[in-house]
Amino acid sequence: MSAIENETVKNKKIGRKAAVAATVGTIIEWYDFFLYATASALIFPKLFFPTSDPYIGTLQSFGTFAVGFFARPVGAAIFGHYGDRIGRKTALVLTMFLMGISSLVIGLLPTYQSVGMWAPILLVLLRLIQGIGVGGEWGGSVLLSMEWGDKKRQALMGSWPQMGVSAGLLLASIMISIFMYISGDGFFIWGWRIPFILSVVLLIVGYVIRAKIPETPSFRKVQEQQKVSRMPVMDVLKNHPRMVLLAALVRLSENGPFYVYTVFIINFGMEMFKMDKAFFVNANTVGSLVMVFGIPFFGYLSDRIGIRRMYLIGVATTFAWAFAYVGLISTGIPLALFLATVLSMIPHSMQVGPQGAMLAHCFPPRLRYSGLSLGTQFGAIIAGGFAPLICMYLWHTLGTAYAISFYIAGAAVITFCATLLLRNYTETASLDKVEEKEESKEVLSV
Repeated sequence: MSAIENETVKNKKIGRKAAVAATVGTIIEWYDFFLYATASALIFPKLFFPTSDPYIGTLQSFGTFAVGFFARPVGAAIFGHYGDRIGRKTALVLTMFLMGISSLVIGLLPTYQSVGMWAPILLVLLRLIQGIGVGGEWGGSVLLSMEWGDKKRQALMGSWPQMGVSAGLLLASIMISIFMYISGDGFFIWGWRIPFILSVVLLIVGYVIRAKIPETPSFRKVQEQQKVSRMPVMDVLKNHPRMVLLAALVRLSENGPFYVYTVFIINFGMEMFKMDKAFFVNANTVGSLVMVFGIPFFGYLSDRIGIRRMYLIGVATTFAWAFAYVGLISTGIPLALFLATVLSMIPHSMQVGPQGAMLAHCFPPRLRYSGLSLGTQFGAIIAGGFAPLICMYLWHTLGTAYAISFYIAGAAVITFCATLLLRNYTETASLDKVEEKEESKEVLSV
């Protein structure tokens, strides 16, 4: 076997390990994030905002949930800077530590009954730290897998860390269900704390796996060519503001509806139909299984039929599903609500599968971590962060759940238009040639 063939085999092995490292790390980070999301619907209104009436307490709890989204662009800027300056790997190890430690402390927090207003204040502070960690994680994990992966399977490689998001939700749902059962009446006293505290174990596992992966070829090439940006965040905002904005809008119909399907629905079902909280946790668990298989499948399919084409199909499906979804949850029939939650993960997966690769190629390699992270995390604020709050307000104000349908459909229309405006790198030209041309434009403009 020649030296070139040996190098190719070696890179393929590292590529597989990089995909595993990116996915495992993402599972851990989103496990922490979704633990908080579930707790914001089930636990925090009673333990951290007990002086409010149930409706106001829920809004306050969802407000702390939204705070984490406001911190995500901060994390995107911080870790995008370091990811484009010193490398993807180092930035990703740091994001994992932020998430793991903040989740551990949440599990140890005293409640309102013990320390009064300090309890929600500390909760909001830790949520901010979580948001910073997640803001730097998403883009870096996609790049770690994609930049080490096969150029002909960009969407599939970019979808593995995305699948890690759903696996994190699955793991969080399973842990909540287990400790609901084990702790019984003690769930609101000590049972809810254990899944948060166990984050430290996952943190150690993730660190060991990620620490062994070398830096990606794309970033090493940027270093070798001495093209590393001194201020990547400023450079990407100066030279690629349109792509940052479009990347944010592209996430509306994927990110916003997802938190309707998984977070808002818990309070809707409990308040409207007096259904048990465990029922919705179990529905999220099954929905997560659908995503675990659906996201890489649609990533694989995207490499066959076109990355942007697959994304547009997913957005159109989300638009159509908006009205069928509300029709199902409005029946009050447990099976209908269960199916609505589970089936919602199909149009969601149709977008998440190709999303990483589609948006990563909107930015040149030397600014890719910053551009990808900033665009997607700004999108997370205007989409996911406000979704439960907006839907709760619309439902209570207008008195009909179909207001939620128009919220989801409106997000889909905006995303469809934004996606059409993206440069379709994967179908118009060679990736390398397009990226070289973009980098040349940057150099001339500076």
